[in-house]
Amino acid sequence: MMNKSKIFVVVMLVASTFAACKKFISPEPVSSFSEDQIFSNLPYAKSAVIGIYNALANQQYWGLNVSLLFPMDVDDFKGQGGTNDNATRDMGRYAMTSLNQAIPGPYQYMYIGIERANICIEQIPKMDLYNSGSAQTKGELRRLYGESLTLRAQCYFDLVKIWGDVPEQRIPSAELSSPYLPKTDRDSIYNHVLNDLKIAEDLVPWRTEIGQLGDSPDERITKGAVKALRARIALFRGGYSLRPSNTMLRNSDYLTYYQIAKDECNDIMARRDQHTLNPSYKSVWKDYVCGRNGNEPNGELIFQVAEGGNGVGSADGRIGIFDGTKVGTIGGQACLALPTYFYSFDSTDVRRDVTIAPYETKADLTTRLGHNINLMVDGKFRREWWSNPVNPTLNTLTSGLNWPLIRFSDVLLMYAEADNELNHAPSSTAIAAVSEVSKRAHGGNQALVPAIPTDYTGFFKFIVRERFLEFGFEAIRKYDLIRWNLLATVVTETRANLVNMGLATPVPMNPPSYMTAPPAYCLSTTLPKTMYYSLTTTADDSKIWVNSLYKVAPTATPAGTAKVSWVGYSGISGTFTEWAGSFKPNHSEIFPIASGIVAASRGAFTNDYGY
Repeated sequence: MMNKSKIFVVVMLVASTFAACKKFISPEPVSSFSEDQIFSNLPYAKSAVIGIYNALANQQYWGLNVSLLFPMDVDDFKGQGGTNDNATRDMGRYAMTSLNQAIPGPYQYMYIGIERANICIEQIPKMDLYNSGSAQTKGELRRLYGESLTLRAQCYFDLVKIWGDVPEQRIPSAELSSPYLPKTDRDSIYNHVLNDLKIAEDLVPWRTEIGQLGDSPDERITKGAVKALRARIALFRGGYSLRPSNTMLRNSDYLTYYQIAKDECNDIMARRDQHTLNPSYKSVWKDYVCGRNGNEPNGELIFQVAEGGNGVGSADGRIGIFDGTKVGTIGGQACLALPTYFYSFDSTDVRRDVTIAPYETKADLTTRLGHNINLMVDGKFRREWWSNPVNPTLNTLTSGLNWPLIRFSDVLLMYAEADNELNHAPSSTAIAAVSEVSKRAHGGNQALVPAIPTDYTGFFKFIVRERFLEFGFEAIRKYDLIRWNLLATVVTETRANLVNMGLATPVPMNPPSYMTAPPAYCLSTTLPKTMYYSLTTTADDSKIWVNSLYKVAPTATPAGTAKVSWVGYSGISGTFTEWAGSFKPNHSEIFPIASGIVAASRGAFTNDYGY
């Protein structure tokens, strides 16, 4: 899993029983191992830690549900379909109940990761080799211990941001006096994992310090990943969240956590030899996420959830299979870009045509067929970019594409946000960090970067906009809006603008109150009602349209083209009527815990938030 050319082991670890691939960890045909055996040498201990990574990769976790289904129906993307399926569609529409069939699996897999991590965290420091081995062995075991702490922190972070207060378990299940644990206040969980990550920082190497053959710095946790995760969690600890009182609250000590985030990001930014931006936004996705041409050389992909790529059932992800573009007759196209999101990018922002694909591709991989404005799909995992070794025309249920959890651009924007909050105005360093991200988004042309406000409120709104455009379809936007307490505002304003854009005669729309600079869709009366796409074969997906996306369409059909409906198309209303249809403020920001899990707690906890 960690390096597809070297390691093919999938370790299933339950309590103290381990099953592993004999070619990787043993010359003997051993089918199970005791705890003493597993933690008797370095290779066995490493296989146990790989088991934690493997939990994150499962389709119940980052391989599908948490990456592609849970974050839907905000102002970037929505899932296809209506409601009343008691599963993923209801989840996207915020029509959740504790009986929803899609919520138990992810919750359980996060605790599977925690259980595996708890065993490794307890056992690795007890190993004789941890203190008496060679310098290299001790270093590797400390690294494994740091990875275990970090992976447990990631699991708890995902639990808390989705379900709020949850039971916290920090020892293996076999050692519990009672398996029926009550909920723990999320602030306590956050504080524990922030402390764990501080310990882990000193145990894992920077990405260029990895010496062992076969390790991938993009797929295995490094110091930059620990620091970036600690910064991210600190911002959530200092942000708003829905409390059991059914109120969105932020604690009075929130600036303490913004300082942690700023310090951690500053440490990463000071090591440009380890992590910096790839000069090309498109290259990150086309060449390294989809193309899989080795490790991204700039260290922009600070940490990815590594998928196996071997089609091993639910242990391999469906990223780019369930969602993404269609090639020939193959492709899921299950996640749609909001038309208002498409027009939130300015015309020179290269991120638009990477994040959103308004077309499908014929089996020749070069001929594009344009989509109506209501059927644009996510583009970062598009099939025609797949290679090494997956054939994009292959009809498969799994892709092996990794899920990028943290990129360096996030570090720059987290730093800028924290700095602005702490100083109540952005420093020159914070402005430069945001400008660096926006400059890359405009092809490296500084002259095209929008004016960046220098006041507290204006700069915050610019951060909200920049994160919106930078991280579309990366499972970030929804949770950003929640920690800023903006989700309800966004749903209300976006719904109104979608309705107005779908009118036969579009009317000017109100700019979002939470962003600076009115987006292009606010000028919808001057946008085209029809777009014409070329029928000529081309390998350049940016050349599909023959008329301007920002001017009234020509009255005559250009030669060699076909047309699709655009602004003013009634299908906008038809497709997006159900978008976030059941959202309720001070309720929908948190998922319910599955009723079966609540029942299994034997009264240790109940659902909150009106569920």
